[in-house]
Amino acid sequence: MDSIRITGGVPLHGRIAISGAKNAALPLMACGLLTDERLTLTNAARLADLATMAELLAQHGLAVDWQGRAISLGGQITNTEAPYDIVRKMRASILVLGPLLARAGQARVSLPGGCAIGTRPVDLHLKGLEAMGAVIRLDGGYIEATAPHGLRGATFVFPFVSVGATENLLMAASLAEGQTILKNAAREPEITDLACCLIAMGANIEGLGTDTLVVDGVKRLHGATHAILPDRIETGTYACAAAITGGDIFLENARAADLGAVLASLREAGVVISEEETGFRVTRANGLHGVDAMTEPFPGFPTDMQAQFMALMAVADGASMVTETIFENRFMHVPELNRMGARINVHGASAIIRGVKSLSGAPVMATDLRASVSLVLAGLAAKGDTVISRVYHLDRGYEAVEQKLAACGARIERV
Repeated sequence: MDSIRITGGVPLHGRIAISGAKNAALPLMACGLLTDERLTLTNAARLADLATMAELLAQHGLAVDWQGRAISLGGQITNTEAPYDIVRKMRASILVLGPLLARAGQARVSLPGGCAIGTRPVDLHLKGLEAMGAVIRLDGGYIEATAPHGLRGATFVFPFVSVGATENLLMAASLAEGQTILKNAAREPEITDLACCLIAMGANIEGLGTDTLVVDGVKRLHGATHAILPDRIETGTYACAAAITGGDIFLENARAADLGAVLASLREAGVVISEEETGFRVTRANGLHGVDAMTEPFPGFPTDMQAQFMALMAVADGASMVTETIFENRFMHVPELNRMGARINVHGASAIIRGVKSLSGAPVMATDLRASVSLVLAGLAAKGDTVISRVYHLDRGYEAVEQKLAACGARIERV
């Protein structure tokens, strides 16, 4: 099994091109189920999660072709079952449920099961589809859904913000009969990107970027070409890499507007963000100082940046507190950071970080995607060698992470 070895203490300098967003690409790929014409997605990153989604869509009958940075999807739905063997690899597989139901009138999708960072139940996906006329029952670990008379428009109020459920219902509503209104919908940039793709395919959607999406269903969607937006979490991660090493990195294609809360926290901590037309530069003029952060749905501080920001705060002057409100078990990186000399104590949903002068290299283990990259950040700043095991988590969401960091001077290798 691969590991990553880092010899830390090198300020990073250079340019990093931000890849297409993983969290946008997955629902966009599921849109291929909504049409029998070809959907082409450009600016796609080569990631393990996208390969898993491609495998899932292929067994539904779609032809999935990769050409460089483009994914082309098309074909007839020949199978409406999403089997456990594929779904267990990636929770985002649940995103085929809405499109299959809307297009084929039936779906049998494995329940995703547990997840390292929290339970992430799918009940909102199911309740929303039921409101649109679906008949759903759970049997043998599978969601069995039918729409005997087709899906029809409905008003659905999310009791709490759910990105995945918003995406599933938005796709389903595009082909439902009549008007669907989704209230308290997620506002993440990836939702807007999905809506833009659906509109390019012929959907009628209003309210982009707000918490109320209004969808007037159409009888069919056609093919389209859509560019996946840049990955805001990858952007924030490399911004933290520049800050934690005291370096100077220009992030190409980065969109500052998608990362407002993170950039505000970085600036408060003493990081200099200089916005330019094609991205932004991240430098650190002086030392870092502790800043509190609380994860919230967009436009708040994203939960997917919590671990990286905590690694940065571990070497900041003074104390800081990071509070996690989205997932109940997302502090598994804390013991590993503490192995490297960090001083972090967890109290319920909050972690108290008392900054140290420097971290020390150590053997550590990745537990999930964002936790693994927080250990990479810590290793970049630590004295000595850090060896990170179980880095297959990294490959799910970060494209060519070693190459991108090495090009900026990091002493990093996969072993």
